Amino acid sequence: MTLPASALPVETIPAFLGVNQSATGRVWRDRLDPRGAARALAIAQRYQVPEMLARIIAGRGIDIDAVEDFLDPTIRKLLPDPLTVTEMEAAAKRIADAAARGEKVAIFGDYDVDGATSAALLTWHLRHCGLDPLIHIPDRIFEGYGPNVEAVRGLANRGATLLVTVDCGTTSIEPLAEAKRLGMDVVVIDHHQCGDELPVVDALVNPNRPDDLSGLGHLAAVGLVFVTLVAVNRELRARNFWSDVRPEPNLLDALHHVALGTVADVAALTGLNRAFVAKGLIALRRRDHVGHTALMDVARLSGPPEAWHLGFMLGPRINAGGRIGQADLGVRLLLE
Repeated sequence: MTLPASALPVETIPAFLGVNQSATGRVWRDRLDPRGAARALAIAQRYQVPEMLARIIAGRGIDIDAVEDFLDPTIRKLLPDPLTVTEMEAAAKRIADAAARGEKVAIFGDYDVDGATSAALLTWHLRHCGLDPLIHIPDRIFEGYGPNVEAVRGLANRGATLLVTVDCGTTSIEPLAEAKRLGMDVVVIDHHQCGDELPVVDALVNPNRPDDLSGLGHLAAVGLVFVTLVAVNRELRARNFWSDVRPEPNLLDALHHVALGTVADVAALTGLNRAFVAKGLIALRRRDHVGHTALMDVARLSGPPEAWHLGFMLGPRINAGGRIGQADLGVRLLLE
């Protein structure tokens, strides 16, 4: 916040790093009250960080005991037990059943970046399980958001026995009822707000449903898919599904999907989301994923990617497919 120099005497404004006005003479006012300034000083001393960084952290309201997780977030520390999410156990077991039985799984995603990365992440995992899932991303003009009856019938006709919706499905009462009528089991992995009625499905994994106490409502759908796959891996491990011939996939290898979807969906970069993005950016900087590397090359991103690049350079290019009549183009690229 700035004020003209004439509005407030310069000498009444505490200097910030020895400077108290801009080059044009506009006075800088400190957003930190005395208590906030004291917290910033304590942060700087305790964590041995520069004063400017400490003041930024204090200004964001970060508790002094949470500063380490803010500066160096780790998934190992911030990831809760997936089963704290309502109906997560049922979802993990049903997906594990599909892997063990070699079922035909259909993935129905949203047409935005969160939906595309969610579908790509789940597809990547199911392929490691030996499955070849169907993927349907709806046309934003002709189909609109979420599952629709015609698309559900098409997936059933192609032999799908399990329908997994990602980044959609919470309010799709009739289409998911049709899926059940056609004999498909249905798992919903979504983060959108619930309506007055919930769909009747085999598992509805949504931390924003009224009866969920997991505290993960800030996750993007792709982050929630990651948490779900942690539970699926655990379930398959308990069944001795993994072997030398079919090794358990390391979910950390897919964090580039999670980072891109989380930032592009404008999810708050706090807690687990912050860890997802921090580690996902490291993966992207290695440039060893063909689709993501091609995306960065087209965007003329030669330096190391940062969160800003994901939100304003890479994300919009994934969205572009849906606007030229190829809704699944983003998913196909991400799976390269």
